[in-house]
Amino acid sequence: MSRDHSKAALFALSVAAFAIGTTEFVIMGLLPEVAADLRVSIPSAGLLVSGYALGVAAGAPLLAALTARMERRNALLALLGLFILGNALCAVAPNYSVLMVARVVAAFCHGSFFGIGAVVASHVVPRGQAARAIALMFAGLTLANVLGVPFGTFLGQWAGWRSTFAAVTGLGVLAAIGVWRLVPALPELHAPDMRKEMAVLRQPQVLLALAMTVLGFGGVFTVFTYIAPILQTQSHVSMGATGWVLVLFGLGTTLGNLFGGRLADWRLMPSLVTILVVLSLVMLAFTWTMHNSVAAIVTVFVWGLAAFATVPPLQMRVVQQAVDGPHLASTLNIAAFNLGNAIGAFIGGAVIDGGLGLSVLGIAGAAVTVLGLLATLWSMAIERRVPVASSCPARA
Repeated sequence: MSRDHSKAALFALSVAAFAIGTTEFVIMGLLPEVAADLRVSIPSAGLLVSGYALGVAAGAPLLAALTARMERRNALLALLGLFILGNALCAVAPNYSVLMVARVVAAFCHGSFFGIGAVVASHVVPRGQAARAIALMFAGLTLANVLGVPFGTFLGQWAGWRSTFAAVTGLGVLAAIGVWRLVPALPELHAPDMRKEMAVLRQPQVLLALAMTVLGFGGVFTVFTYIAPILQTQSHVSMGATGWVLVLFGLGTTLGNLFGGRLADWRLMPSLVTILVVLSLVMLAFTWTMHNSVAAIVTVFVWGLAAFATVPPLQMRVVQQAVDGPHLASTLNIAAFNLGNAIGAFIGGAVIDGGLGLSVLGIAGAAVTVLGLLATLWSMAIERRVPVASSCPARA
C-alpha cells in the first residue's frame, strides 16, 4: 500500500476513534448535569462510566465472534452502525435506566472496533512502524479528550446533556462515511480461526498482558471518572472553566499517546515500566495538588500525558505475545482497558460513598496502577527465563 493510502486509512480510523472516544469520555464532564437532571447521586451517575466499560468488556468477545468471517472494512462499518444506534438512544433517553441501556448498546462496538482497527493499522504500514500506526489510530481517541470532551461538555452545559449525544450520533455517521471511503478492502486479512485465536488465551504471557492493561490503566479512571466534581469542589475551578481544564488534559493525552508509540517501538517493556511509575507518582501527587487550582491544572496536564503514554505499549504487548491469535487478543485488550475503567470508576465511587472524600481518590488510583506495574515486572521476569519466540507483532 502506498504511503498516501496508508495515511488516508489511518486518518479514517482516527476519525472513528474520535467519535467513539468522545462518547466514552464526555460523560465525565457532564456528571453533575446528568445527576441533577435524572435525580441521581454523583456516584450513581458515575456508574454510567462503569456500565459503558462493562458493555465494552462483554461486547468485545461477542462481536469479535460475530464479525470474525466478515471482511475487515465491512466489520468496522457494521460496528459503527451499532455505535450510531446506541448514541441516538442516549440522545432521547427519558430516564437513568434507559440511558444506562443505551450506553451499553453504544459500548458493544467499542472493543471489536479498536481490536480490528489496531490489526488493520499495523497491516497498512511497513514493518517496524506498527506501534506508531496504532498510536496514530488512537490519536483520534486522545483528540476526543482535546476537542470532543470539552466541547461536548460546553454543549451539554449550554443546551442540555442530551444535545451532546445527538452531536456524537452525527459524528458517528461522518466516521462511517470516512471508513467506507478511505479504508481499503483487505482480502489478504483472512478471517481469523476462532479456535486458534482462543487458544492464545491459555498462554500465561497473554493473560499477564491483559492484566497489565486492566490494572495499569484502571487506576486512571479511579480518579478521572470524578474529575468534574474534583475540579469544582476541591480545586475551586468554575463550571465554565472545567471544560478548558479538560482541553489541557486532552492535549496531554495526545502528546502522551504519540510519545508512547515511539517508546514502544524503541524499547517496549522498559518504557512501559517507566511510564507506569510516573503515572502512579502523578496520581499520588494529585492528592495534594488538587487543593490548589494552578497546581491541579498542571498536574492534570502531566497526568494526561502519562496516562495515554501507556496505551500503545499495552496494546503492542498483547499483540506481540499473541502471535497466533492477534485479532481476538487485540480486541480483548481493548475490553481490558474498559474493564479497568469500570473497576476504577467503581473503586472511586466506593471511596466516595465510604465517606473518605474526593481527595483520597489519587491514592486509590495510584495503588491500582502500582498493581499493574507489578504485573509488568512479573511478565518481564518470566520473559527473562523463557524468551519470547518473536518480538514483532503478527500480521494476519
